[in-house]
Amino acid sequence: MDNALEEAARPLWSRLRPTMYSDVLKGDLVMHMDRPVFVFGSDLAGRHDKGAALEALRNRGANYGQGSGLQGNSYAIPTKDESLCSLPLATIAARVETFICFAKTRPWLLFELAPADFGLAEYKPDDIAPMFERAPHNVTLPQVFKDVLRA
Repeated sequence: MDNALEEAARPLWSRLRPTMYSDVLKGDLVMHMDRPVFVFGSDLAGRHDKGAALEALRNRGANYGQGSGLQGNSYAIPTKDESLCSLPLATIAARVETFICFAKTRPWLLFELAPADFGLAEYKPDDIAPMFERAPHNVTLPQVFKDVLRA
């Protein structure tokens, strides 16, 4: 069998470089590995002043001023711009897709999505839930999103 095919046939976890595991253990995640990574809606300026964003700032290691991506034991998905105006749904969908790719490449982590901040962005679960339809098994969706996806 060709080496490239053999490599592709091996399970993902066995193909990871050892440093990927040690990077997880060296970072801020070590403090909270007993809890899932808290996924919340944010603004691009990273002003975590309300709702789930404030929870992430206070208790999950979110960085004030960082509006997207992994931070501490949390992951920010921008739903508002720097002026606190709601981002277009297509822009949010692209950021959700980035998150989904991130979660798929880290099957050893669990992610828990907080729905509250999507309401602060003036969107309803019917608007946002379909964006998470392709979320991997390690992402826990809120019940309201599950209900929308089942309908």
